[in-house]
Amino acid sequence: MESQELIKVWDLPLRIFHWLLVTGFFVAYLTEDELLSVHVWAGYLVFGLLLFRLVWGFIGNDYARFSNFLCSPVKSIVYVKDVVALKANRYLGHNPAGAAMIILLLVSLLMTSITGFAVYGADQGAGPLANIVGSNNEKLWEEVHEFFANFTLLLVFVHIAGVAVESFIHRENLAKAMWNGYKKTADK
Repeated sequence: MESQELIKVWDLPLRIFHWLLVTGFFVAYLTEDELLSVHVWAGYLVFGLLLFRLVWGFIGNDYARFSNFLCSPVKSIVYVKDVVALKANRYLGHNPAGAAMIILLLVSLLMTSITGFAVYGADQGAGPLANIVGSNNEKLWEEVHEFFANFTLLLVFVHIAGVAVESFIHRENLAKAMWNGYKKTADK
């Protein structure tokens, strides 16, 4: 049996982004009203990371670029069906389901951040949207913010389950790959 070579897939900026995003989101989610200043700073961190990822999606390495992994929703659905049937193709970079998850997470996190800015502006009169939202509709902004935060959490659980299933199907530790950046080359 030939040994498999490793290839650098996830570059350091993308891995730092990923783990800081995980940390920032969970700090913000867990602090909520109890530690408002920590919650707000974690939210700013998440927003800044989202801006970084948007840029990195155009200038990062091949595996980080949106042009190399974004696909149609139909292709993502077909891929999920193949996963359920345990016959999904292996990808070095993001697979079609991963591509859909990235978009869902980025949009949900962006909405969580923007509505968080609106809540902060309406409630505290502070933040980037304070002069736009005033003190109007604080409860509405709060409900929408909580919806997107909880929807993001649901997406995170689905993402983790997907990583676990993919790791099982393809017999590789995808979480480790996001930590060290390396994946095995194609089966020989």
